[in-house]
This record gives sequence, C-alpha cells and structure tokens, in this order.
Amino acid sequence: MSNTLKESLFEKLCQLQCHFTWIPQKDNTDFSDMKLRLQDSIKLGVKYQATSYNQLAFINCQQGNYEEAIQNLKEAERIWREKHNYEFERRSIITYGNFAWVYYHMGQLTEAQTYLDKLEMICKPLSDGPRYTAMIPEVYGEKGWSLLSSAAEFYEEAKECFEKALEKDCNNVEWNMGYATALLRLENISGVLENQERSQPVRYLRRVLELDPDDTVAMVMLALKLQEFNEAEKANELVKDALTKTPDLPYVLRYAAKFYRNRRDVNTAIDLLERALDFTPRSSFLHHQMGKCYSGKLLALKKKDKSNNQQKAELISKSKYHFQKAFELKPSFTFAKLDFARICFENGEADRAEEIHKSLLSLTDLALDHKQALDCQVGLFELNHKTSESNAIIYFLDGLKINHGSKQWKLCDSNLRKILGKQIQRNPRNSKAFGILGMVHQLAGEKDEAVKCFEKALIFDPGNEEYLNALSELSPST
Repeated sequence: MSNTLKESLFEKLCQLQCHFTWIPQKDNTDFSDMKLRLQDSIKLGVKYQATSYNQLAFINCQQGNYEEAIQNLKEAERIWREKHNYEFERRSIITYGNFAWVYYHMGQLTEAQTYLDKLEMICKPLSDGPRYTAMIPEVYGEKGWSLLSSAAEFYEEAKECFEKALEKDCNNVEWNMGYATALLRLENISGVLENQERSQPVRYLRRVLELDPDDTVAMVMLALKLQEFNEAEKANELVKDALTKTPDLPYVLRYAAKFYRNRRDVNTAIDLLERALDFTPRSSFLHHQMGKCYSGKLLALKKKDKSNNQQKAELISKSKYHFQKAFELKPSFTFAKLDFARICFENGEADRAEEIHKSLLSLTDLALDHKQALDCQVGLFELNHKTSESNAIIYFLDGLKINHGSKQWKLCDSNLRKILGKQIQRNPRNSKAFGILGMVHQLAGEKDEAVKCFEKALIFDPGNEEYLNALSELSPST
C-alpha cells in the first residue's frame, strides 16, 4: 500500500470511536497497573468482560503485544456473540474499531481496511453522521467504562458519556451502574456530600437494584452511601446480603471491608481484605486498604495504651509493608506513598518521609487531587516537624487553590486560619498575616471577610499593590 493510501487509512482510523481515539496516550498513563486490574477482572468472571478485553487489547497494542491484542479482541467478539447476539453489531462497533487499529499498527493494512468496511456497513443504518461510527448508547456506555478505569481527570467525561447513553436507554442496568459509579467517584474527589434525598449516587444505585436485585456490587456501594447518612440498619442488611450472595467476589469484599473499617470493626475489615487478596494478590488497591486498616489500629492503640511498644512496632511494620506493596505494584499511587511517608514520620523516620515528599513534589504531572493531598501533608510536616509556619503557609495555600470543598481543602483551610490567627494574636499589626488571611477568605468565597482583612493589611502597609489589587477585584467599580 502506498504512503498516500496509508495516510488515507490513518485519517479514517482517527474518525473511529474506540480505545485508540479515547484514552490519551500520555507518558504518565500507568498501563501496567491498568493491565493488572483488567486481567484480574477477567479472571474473576465479573460483568462486562468484553469491555475489559477491548481495553486490554488497547494496552497490549501500546506495549507491542500485537498477537495478544488480537486474541483479546477475538474474546470480546465471542462474548458479544454469546451474550448479546440480538444486538451483536451494535456492540461490536468498538471491537471492530480496535481490530482496525491493531492491524494498522501491525502493518497489516488490508486487514485494517476490512474492519473499516465492516464498520461502514454496520454504522450506515444507525447514523446519519460519520461513515465509520455511530454515537449510540452502546458506544457511549463502553467509552464511559473505559474512561472510569483510566484516571480521575476523566471521571467527568465518563459521567457525561453515561448520561448520553441513558438518554436513549434509561432502563439499562449497565449504564445506570456506570453513571452511579462516576457520580460516586466525583463526589469522593470533591468532598461535597449532599443529603440523602438529593443524593444522585443513592438514586442511581437504587435504580440499579430495581433493575437487577442481585447486583451485589451495587448493594455494597449503596451500603457505604447509606452509612454516610447514618442509616446503619439498612446499610448493614445490604452488606450481609451481598456477602451471602457473592462471598468470594473481591469487588464486594473490598467495599464491605471499607464499610466495616468505617464502623471501626477493623478486624472484620482485615479478614475480608485478606480473602480478597487471596483472589487478587496483585491488587494495589487492596494492599492500600490493608495498610489503612493497620494504621487505623495503630492510631487507636496510641490513644488507648501509650506503653505497648511491641504491638505498636508490629502495626507500624504491617502498615508500612502494605503501603509499600501498593506503590510497588502501582508506582503512580500517590496516596499510598503519602500514607507510607506518614507512617515513617510517626515511626521517627522523618528523613525518609521528607525524601518521599521531595520526590513527589518534583513531579509535574500529578493529578489535582493528588497534588492537593501532597500539599496538605507537606504543610503539616513543615508545621509540626520543622516548626516552619512560613513554609506551611505556602503549601496550605497551594492546596487551598485546588478542589474547593474536599477533605484536604478543609484541612488546608482550617490550618491556615489557626496559623494566621496565632500570628495576628502575637502581632496585631502583622500586615502580611492579614493579607494572607484575606486570601484564605477570598478562596473560601467569603467576600466581606476578605475585604476587611485586606483593608486591615493596608492600614499597616499602606500602598501595598497586592492588597490594593485584591480589594479592586473584590469590590470592582460600578
């Protein structure tokens, strides 16, 4: 095939809706971790296996494992035929798009064109738009799952995909579950918790269970939400029902473990996580959850018995082991590294904790929620270990500029107010402290308080351009 024909084929491939046109091929994409998670989900026989095979094919192709990618796609095609025979063509749009791309990367351009021809025949009666794709619920839904399994920065787009799928097929269990999952993850990042009557995740998880009363993953996810709303009896009933129906499903075990950890029944949580690790020993998520359980036990022991050094040492060792295992399995696991650093600090290993902080601070591609958690923890380290209020303020302010309302945002906000309050108490003419406090109020949306602080700052530092500009921004001339 000539270069001109190859370029023409590439242009057609770029029009497709499939994993090769969805997931940004960024240097920081953790394909190895994603591959492990997909392989585990396939091994466990969970729902939507064809979707997992499609995404696994994309990853294998990125890693140069072309034959494995082709086998993955053949498995996806087989599952679509067996489980969705009546809608096989609609379901195969993404699989055939992936086939075309893999064959293109293999240099088998005739085979790639064959799949484009198949797509044209399938999509022509389904769409008046592009020749080689059709924006139907099956395409939006699978794109949503693909984005959900990638990175937090794509969760909002995933939610929008499921919304579009539900517009045309509101009774589809898969799209309702995907939408509920996207809503939950976005809520966890924002830290903003709506009341139960207005909670969208609760509404859609209940809808999933109306459509499929045996969806045990939806049961435990709903239980966790109801636990937040203090509906303990109903939440407990859901968790017990889910564990009875699917006692060996790691996805159920891990959410159930979080439920019991929240209830401070840490030993039950650990038992459930150990069972889940028997099935998926390479799960960085499960190791991180185990570390959180042991660090929780450590905190409880410190409050109860300050003299039991042997048990403390054991809990520190177990916490460190699981946190370290989590980021060894997934090198991009920022939260596991931060938890490991925190345990090191508590164990008197401040230098090691600082080394981890510096390593993370040197990264330029951290997701915003990871960056905020890092700023918050480093701020606390500077404040409590190095007793540097000035450095702590810098990190807390950086954290305050990200993800308004999240748990880390609230920690940055409260610590800044405490530090600045003490500084003003020590020196009521401290213009800098008033100026920074004005910024804190401004970032919190407290306009009147911010204006008062900047006006006080100007009393003690007349003509300061930064404060004048801030006031001008807060009180624009009309």
